[in-house]
Amino acid sequence: MSGKRWAALGIAVFLFVVSIGVNFLSSMVFGDWTDLFSDDMLTENTIEDGDMFNRIAVLEINGMIEDTGNIDPFFSSGGYNHRAFMEQLNQVKEDSTVKAVIIRVNSPGGSVVETDEIHNKIVEIQEEAEKPVYISMGTIAASGGYYIAAPAHKIYATPSTITGSLGAIIQGYNFAGLAEKFGVEVVTFKSGPYKDIMSSMREVTEEEKKILEELVNNSYNQFVKVIADGRGMTESEVRKIADGRIYDGLQALELGLIDGHGYFEDVLEIVKKEQDLSDPMVFSYSESHGLDSLFFYGTQKLMKNDYDLEIRGLITTLQDTYSPRLMYLYSE
Repeated sequence: MSGKRWAALGIAVFLFVVSIGVNFLSSMVFGDWTDLFSDDMLTENTIEDGDMFNRIAVLEINGMIEDTGNIDPFFSSGGYNHRAFMEQLNQVKEDSTVKAVIIRVNSPGGSVVETDEIHNKIVEIQEEAEKPVYISMGTIAASGGYYIAAPAHKIYATPSTITGSLGAIIQGYNFAGLAEKFGVEVVTFKSGPYKDIMSSMREVTEEEKKILEELVNNSYNQFVKVIADGRGMTESEVRKIADGRIYDGLQALELGLIDGHGYFEDVLEIVKKEQDLSDPMVFSYSESHGLDSLFFYGTQKLMKNDYDLEIRGLITTLQDTYSPRLMYLYSE
């Protein structure tokens, strides 16, 4: 990298250390007031003015569903934030002024655990808080993107929305041939025969394939049950269409996977009419970033010409601890 880029990275590291110091001092001095400086606060953004005691909350899932942990905004790419989204779901459940929820989904799915967590919270909102949840699908709402939609009161998509890909998958990379070609030898010490299952440096054995297939089948059976329960179908009916293929919005309506066609504005009007909300306030959430994040935003602005894809790629690589895992995911 050039001198400027090394300098930019050095400044980023310095400010990261400052961020840690700010958080530490805040916890020492302010005690319970540290929430004022945290990155977990939510702010409300008004979409339509109206009755403050009869409100419609609009939430959004945009991107791959996975928990990337507490990544500072300076390093994040602005994609899906699982912890923030779960906080929003908890907020609408407890807020008595929220009478209905619309979740805009534009996602190919993601991790089995996080997807199931969202699904369960949507069920809670509808059964315990008795608030209907509507789904407005965007360009894509496949695999895990459909899994979270299944229990909703109503699901809407556009005719060209890509959905389906109903099923589970686990995949990784096999570099064994490449390593052999370049004379790379991998030395592994393991406590059991399957400790390095799905290693990228050797072929998967037949016994390991059976183990992995059982895991995938267990997740698939759970997916089938979620659709059957949510859409009022039998499991045998679901299995006929849950073979991994994708569907567009036209096919999805014919198969009973959605309730109708429409864009977000159409879904909003449907919610108002069905829930008898003549003049509701419509709002969304956004994250309110803490004091430490101000350092990072300022630095980003100062380094906008130097903080380029090369540095972003380096930071992303350092943060990523990828390992093969079960996914409800559609990938091209």
